Amino acid sequence: MRAVARTQVLPLQPPATSRGTAPAAYDEVGDKYLAYADGDARQIYAFDGHCSFADRSLWSVLDAKLVALRASGRQSLTILDAGCGPGTWIRRLVIRARALGFTGIRARGFDMAETQIRRARHLARGLQDLAGVEISFEVGDITRPLPETDGSVDLSLCLYAVLNHLKVGDLAAVMGEIGRVTSGHFVTTVRAAGSPPTIYVDGIEHARQFQQDNSADRFDVELDDGRRMTFRSRLFTAGELREVVGTQLEIETLRGLDLFHARFARDPRWNPAWLADNHGFRDALARLEEQYASNPDFIDHATHLLLVARSPANA
Repeated sequence: MRAVARTQVLPLQPPATSRGTAPAAYDEVGDKYLAYADGDARQIYAFDGHCSFADRSLWSVLDAKLVALRASGRQSLTILDAGCGPGTWIRRLVIRARALGFTGIRARGFDMAETQIRRARHLARGLQDLAGVEISFEVGDITRPLPETDGSVDLSLCLYAVLNHLKVGDLAAVMGEIGRVTSGHFVTTVRAAGSPPTIYVDGIEHARQFQQDNSADRFDVELDDGRRMTFRSRLFTAGELREVVGTQLEIETLRGLDLFHARFARDPRWNPAWLADNHGFRDALARLEEQYASNPDFIDHATHLLLVARSPANA
């Protein structure tokens, strides 16, 4: 894969107290991550988290897959979310699938961060009692073989930086397993090489300093409460992501998410409130997103890359 140029934002000395893995970092922030990533847990279709435009765009893709599958006459559905965090996307899909008339829904999410799995189980407790729904959340390692049988999953997910936190040497095996179990579609989003900075676990305003080292795929951050974390962070180009996934699955869509919205978003600490009410400007940004999302000169500058692929047997 092509190496991405080194980017540095404020010098940061590696602290002796750094947590050394991404799961440890997500465990460290605990429940706070849910509000940051997904917004209000009680309003899961509000899409009011920090990636609201990307979330809405991603949901339109996932919803379309559910609708198409149901329209084909299918009544059962199997979902796998690798790196599920607090389980928001599984809950969205299960609720929507029941509304569409699926009578048998099996969904499994797993993540290495134990605090996120505990939160996912708590939030999904009401869904587990619904007739025809089998939903589970487990602590698991994406680099290990999956327990699902060959071709048993209709919709496989790996969303929001899960692949960014993996070793390059693990990507082929991970995609081999996802390709093996997926009979329908695989959807992933990753942080792009030219994306604006993130600290992954919280809003960037909560960082005193941070540094992304693209030569070593390493990220160091000091939060505003003094906690310091170090974990793996690899930024992807569209070509790299295509190479990783395309060896196992047929790529259907590869586009950039949020080229413009985040960069023009109002900051309540600075901008006047009325600036958020300009619907015409937001519509113009949406048109720009559509125009440039797949443009090779722009795609690597998106906040996230969205890739949708399907099993060769379903191509």
